[in-house]
Parts: sequence; structure tokens; C-alpha cells
Amino acid sequence: MTKPPPAIDNAKVLRVADLSDILATGKTRHVVGGRVVEGFAALAIARYERGEGVYLFYCDAEWKVITDTYHDDIDGAVAQAEFEFGRLKFIDVSDE
Repeated sequence: MTKPPPAIDNAKVLRVADLSDILATGKTRHVVGGRVVEGFAALAIARYERGEGVYLFYCDAEWKVITDTYHDDIDGAVAQAEFEFGRLKFIDVSDE
């Protein structure tokens, strides 16, 4: 996993997790443009400047967003990520 950018899609990156050696649990699936997508390289939890909640961005190896989910708070985003991928180590990359 390369170093995450400070922002993704103009949202400030708060935490990231490397998925390079992680297998999905199969408990959910992501569909983009009518096709199931999988094989994400990393996750990023980010917040838009005027946003209330946070987004869980599912990214490729260059931090390009493939899909996302919205959550009321960081704990909710982490819970969703762990539901999908099992126990993860999120790294805090912000001063928040």
C-alpha cells in the first residue's frame, strides 16, 4: 500500500487500512455499474468539510475510489469494514 493522500475526493482522510493480505468474508458485495466489484487494496475513512458523518472508501492500490459507504461516525465505518473483512488494523493518519 502506498502512502495515502491527505484527501480523497476532497474529503479529509482520517484512518486507513491495508487489505493486501486480507480476504473478504463474503458477507456483502459491492455492485458498480451493474457489475460486482471486489479485490480492493485499501480502505480509507474520510470526512467532507461540511459533512456530519464519514465515508468508508474502498480503494485500489493508487487510492482511486472504487465504491463507498456512508456512516454516522468512525465506529460505524470500522464496524462495517470488519463485517466485510474481519479484524482490521486501521491507522490514524489525521490530527483529528
